[in-house]
Amino acid sequence: MGQGLTAAHVIDFACAFGTFLEEPGRVVVGRDPRASSQMLYEGVVAGLLACGHDVINLGVVSTPVIQHAIRWLEARGGVSIGASHNTAEWNALKFFGSKGIYLNTAQASELLDIYHLRKFRLAAWDQLGRLSEEPGALDYYISQLAAVYDFERLRDFRVVIDCCNGTSSILLRELQRRYGFDWILINEKLEGRRFAHDPATTAEMVALQLAPLVKPLRAHAGFLFDVDSDRVALATEQGEALSEELVLPLLTDFLLERNPGRLVITNLSTTALVQEIAQKYGAQVLRVPVGRQAAIDALTSYPPEQVAVAGEGTGAVMMPQFRFIYDGIASMLGILTMMQERGRLLGEIVASYPKYYMIKGQFPLVPAAVPRLLMELQERYADGQQNTQDGLRVDWPGRWFHVRVSQTEPVLRVICEQRDEPPAELFRQLSEQVRRLMS
Repeated sequence: MGQGLTAAHVIDFACAFGTFLEEPGRVVVGRDPRASSQMLYEGVVAGLLACGHDVINLGVVSTPVIQHAIRWLEARGGVSIGASHNTAEWNALKFFGSKGIYLNTAQASELLDIYHLRKFRLAAWDQLGRLSEEPGALDYYISQLAAVYDFERLRDFRVVIDCCNGTSSILLRELQRRYGFDWILINEKLEGRRFAHDPATTAEMVALQLAPLVKPLRAHAGFLFDVDSDRVALATEQGEALSEELVLPLLTDFLLERNPGRLVITNLSTTALVQEIAQKYGAQVLRVPVGRQAAIDALTSYPPEQVAVAGEGTGAVMMPQFRFIYDGIASMLGILTMMQERGRLLGEIVASYPKYYMIKGQFPLVPAAVPRLLMELQERYADGQQNTQDGLRVDWPGRWFHVRVSQTEPVLRVICEQRDEPPAELFRQLSEQVRRLMS
């Protein structure tokens, strides 16, 4: 904020989105509690009103609430203001179409073209949009959760939940009030400048504050959300912080048991455990490049009834019951339902899976060296199955690696995974080759 993203940028992007939506109509807007979100909100509203759209303000809510509200209110689209798992100095705009899902690649490219060309369709003074508020969005969102999950059967679970000072606390407190859940919330105060810890949904963050509380409080599980509550991380009943990579395999197991044979969509950097679980249910895994747009592009290529689940190894998962919205709270309820139906605690379920070990690393990027590096890696590891959709992924039975350029930082990412033991030697070899060419 204030460097890459300014108030002027926000107004221009809002005007670009208002132009992209073409015919004037309702647009839903919500924000997270970050200190900069209020300023961004004012700019988004100004740009959309200037294009003749009526803006419906939901206030401080999570992105999943905004996405549900778009469909409920039959809006033309929506904007979520927030930076999810990033620290407090960051912020962002997330744009959604009339179905409440992220823009696909073609739509995002069109939006960027409008933004860069500054060809905004501004309304005359007597055709400007109007601003209103909608207090019922949270109620509608909760009704959608209640239509899928049997809350009465989940009330026996005691759960410790780290809200990371974000929007999940609003939702969870309301669910507690209505349904009497035995949930212990920590870091629940909304905060815009100093989060209790980095809002990353990783095992390291779970181990910092959440995991040590689970066993002393005699809880059945622990969950940690990012500020936007669209991602979730886990701790077992024994206080073990689980890898964020396990959220998608757990929900894949849960959903494919109900609908065997359906497609699983994930990216090239996600654990191979997903593949092993899918095979058990006669299902295929479609791997796409890293990034939400690639997942959305893949989802739009298949009827919803053919897809069991879509997600990535960051704790971000989309389920067809909710029309494919990244939603950490829906994921938490799915995992608790899985525990209830199977009569097993989270640690017991995870222990039944084969053990995969993943090592992740990143290196300073030298763009000119990337083509040569990828070519050398293809030659050196020609005995494996190669995928070049996004950098290079090479698979062998029981192990794989993925080397790619980050879309968000000037780094090269290297990820290795192996069944039964850590892929230390493979990661060492790759690291040496990357350092030699990137130095």
